[in-house]
Order: sequence, then C-alpha cells, then structure tokens
Amino acid sequence: MAIITLTTDFGEKDHFVGAIKGSIYSELEDVKIVDISHAISPFNVMEAAYIIQNAYSSFPKGSIHLIGIDSELNPENKHIALKLNDHYFICANNGIMSMICNEITPEKIVEINIHDKIETNFPVLDVFVRVACHIARGGTLEVVGKIISEIKPIKNLNPFVNEDQSQIIGSVIYIDNYGNVITNIRRKYFEQVQKGRAFEISARSYKFKEIHTKYSDIVNFDMPEEDRQDEGRGLVVFNSSDYLEIAIYKSDLATVGSASSLMGLQMRDTVTVNFLKA
Repeated sequence: MAIITLTTDFGEKDHFVGAIKGSIYSELEDVKIVDISHAISPFNVMEAAYIIQNAYSSFPKGSIHLIGIDSELNPENKHIALKLNDHYFICANNGIMSMICNEITPEKIVEINIHDKIETNFPVLDVFVRVACHIARGGTLEVVGKIISEIKPIKNLNPFVNEDQSQIIGSVIYIDNYGNVITNIRRKYFEQVQKGRAFEISARSYKFKEIHTKYSDIVNFDMPEEDRQDEGRGLVVFNSSDYLEIAIYKSDLATVGSASSLMGLQMRDTVTVNFLKA
C-alpha cells in the first residue's frame, strides 16, 4: 500500500486539505494518506524545510511526500519531483528541499512539465496529486518531468564561521509549538569548530555558557519541589534533531513565557557562539 504524506500551510479551516485527500482517493482508493502538518506559517519555506527534514525518514522507504508551500507556478517558482534516500518528494522549487539535499544527494530530480495538460490555479490539487498518484502506481519521474541537476537553495541555510574559527554566527530557522528557538547550528558543525574550547552563546542580551543534554538537566532534584523555581529558566540543548536550541524549561505562554517571547527571538534572528581562548 502506497503512503502519501501531506505538508502544507493551508490550515484546517478551509476546504483545501480535504479536497486534496478526496482527489487522491478518487485516483487510488487503497492509498494511505498521512498528515505531517498543515500549520506551517504561510509561505514559510524555511519552517517547512525543517519539518520535512525531521519527519520524512520516519516513514517507510518508497513513501511519497507532497509539500504544498508557496506552490503557485511562475517563471521563478517551477515545480519539481525528486527521489532522495528512497523517498519521493513533490513540491515547488523554492528551497524547501535544500535543507535535506544539503546532507543527502538526490538520486534523481525532474522539473514537472505536465502543466500544459492540466488547467489549474490550484497546482497542489491538480498537478501534485497527479504526480503523486503516478509515482504510487509505480510510474517513473521521467514521464512527468525533465531531468535537472540542481535545486534552488535557501539563503543563509548554513551558519557562518569567521576566519580564525573563534565565532559561529547562526540564525533562527524554526520556532516550535513551545516557543523554543531552533538555530541552523548543528551539533557536528559546532563540535568541529569548537575543538573542546569553552564558549559563550549570545541571543540578544541573553548569554549561555553551557549546553545541556536534556531540558531537565537544569533541575536540582535534590531540592524539595516547592523550592526549585526551575520553570521559566532559560537553557540551551542540542534537540532531538541535533540542532542548537534555546528553550525555556516547561515553557508556557500563559504562565512563564517562551524563549521566543521572553528573549524577543524571531525567524532569521542572529544567534552567536563565541569560543574562548584557552
């Protein structure tokens, strides 16, 4: 049974997601459709890229991932389908795939060229669904597009390191449901530059000199619970996806706040790591 996943910025109020699912089932009754997320911030390619990168590999090989973010066809926003790590992806060529392709080289990329056969102003429904169902039936990518070799990158995808390797300048690429702030600094990259040195992480006026293994590491469990006052404390971790994350312990916008709200950190804001001389 084929699996088709859906990731969009369509939300849940409108008819769009339901129409897409209905169209898929009209072509393939025995397919399995899985929602990854429909709560991507509108047109936020970086946010979509982060979610897709961290979700797709949990699905079986051969899964088809349909991504509806900023998908209107125009001369600067073509549509692509690609096979990567034995998974298939269908999306606009607007940088969404560059985060994954930065680490894994696609096996094949095509620029979709079946638009002349389909009249539409809703390409996710009319074009992406057609391509997904074609792949699910065992069809090849060459039938729906022409082979290309490169995809459009996301600007500032990778952090910058200065010439003497004393500083990493990263940026915020995602803010999660808890208001935790995820940067584009990966653990492996951090450790390669760090070389065991002490460091100071700066985010606006906030500074951190330690990266915890898990969120609860800041809790002193030897103290009575009523005396701890740990909720609302800031910390830094490498999250489950190995990205450097600035968080608030047990963050809650209604009570203690979040890293994003308390520190004033938003998408693309700068986070700096300064390495200290031994």
